[in-house]
Amino acid sequence: MFPAAVDKVLGRLEEAGYEAYAVGGCVRDLLRGKSPDDWDMTTSARPEEVTALFAPHAVPTGLQHGTVTVRLEGQSFEVTTFRKDGAYTDARHPSTVTFSDSLREDLCRRDFTVNAMAMDRRGCLTDPFGGQEDLRQGILRCVGEGERRFSEDALRIMRGLRFAAVMNFTIEADTARSIRENRERLKNIAVERILTEMDKLLCGEGAGRVLLAYPEVFGVFLPELLPCVGFDQRSQYHCYTVWEHIVHSVEAIAPEPVLRWAMLLHDVGKPACFTVDEQGAGHFYGHDQVGGDMAADICRRMRMDKQRSARIELLVRRHGSALPDTKRGMLRLLNAIGEEALRQLIAVKRADNRAQAAQFRTRQRDLDRSEQLLEEVLAGQPCFDLHQLAVNGRDLMALGYEGRAIGEMLQMLLQKVWENELPNEREALLRWVEEQT
Repeated sequence: MFPAAVDKVLGRLEEAGYEAYAVGGCVRDLLRGKSPDDWDMTTSARPEEVTALFAPHAVPTGLQHGTVTVRLEGQSFEVTTFRKDGAYTDARHPSTVTFSDSLREDLCRRDFTVNAMAMDRRGCLTDPFGGQEDLRQGILRCVGEGERRFSEDALRIMRGLRFAAVMNFTIEADTARSIRENRERLKNIAVERILTEMDKLLCGEGAGRVLLAYPEVFGVFLPELLPCVGFDQRSQYHCYTVWEHIVHSVEAIAPEPVLRWAMLLHDVGKPACFTVDEQGAGHFYGHDQVGGDMAADICRRMRMDKQRSARIELLVRRHGSALPDTKRGMLRLLNAIGEEALRQLIAVKRADNRAQAAQFRTRQRDLDRSEQLLEEVLAGQPCFDLHQLAVNGRDLMALGYEGRAIGEMLQMLLQKVWENELPNEREALLRWVEEQT
């Protein structure tokens, strides 16, 4: 039932006279036929007893909460004593913890029924809140009252939405109501924690359904999304509102965080750019540039790293621009943004088009041709960035170049090469440089 190392930890605790169980997400995943990423365990043993039992392979990583990390066979396992939580004063953590002798008491403090199950090493399941049945039905339900669970720890709101998206589950009605009613509590949660949950949520199989159902929750930390909800585009190209189009475009692209964030933000600039012509048709001139500015601000606010932020901004800012239809134009774009970003841009434009009205999705053929053109350009082994240039800064320093002049000359050489004015050969390039001085 369990990996050998897990069985060994549980077995040693039981042999010493304690109750011991795998608990939480690992049990949930096991019952779903998934291989757990990690294994958490709960026991009647007190932290000092766990530490003594597994010394010298036990590390007291969270004694105030009853947690000891046991290292065995190259793996680490968190073993936590049965406990009751005191009041939650910071909307995240209990201010006090009381150790308990009751497994049920420990399980009743957990967030959702599917995470409130325990299993011993013989496969005997303890499931006091119907988590296994909720798993069978694909339902996410709070343990006890949702109001209490979310007021204790507001991050559970995002965890609930993330679980629903990743497992493609339906959130039970009372739990859904509590999520909406307590959404403002998310303002007390660090954006880094929210970003972690959003990355996983956006890449989930049921991401689109969750986004459509809970825009007001996402609007707490992404208020730029709210004007998109219900916004009629009044365009023959679109059969959806702006928000519906955004969500369908998220579903239409590969489940990778940068791509999914790019689709989530690609049209946030539309409401601010909306105009109506004399025929009553809607237009969004410049929305990609306005959206690029908004995306850059959102990425900074969400504390994304600079590389990811820059890529998302680039994709949002360029998603409305036409792709080159000549090899020289494609090579110029390659030089400007690089191969990876260009491939992502094509994927973004595909997803954008797939979320438009059905009769206009024929633009996929144009994107097929762009992709083919890119492959033809790459097959010619072009030199489109400085790393591929046959000379480097050290070569130019040897010829007397210094500071900014080195970078300027390298860029000039790169342009000469990809415009076929010079071969990408070290001697030829250096000879041309010497001729300029």
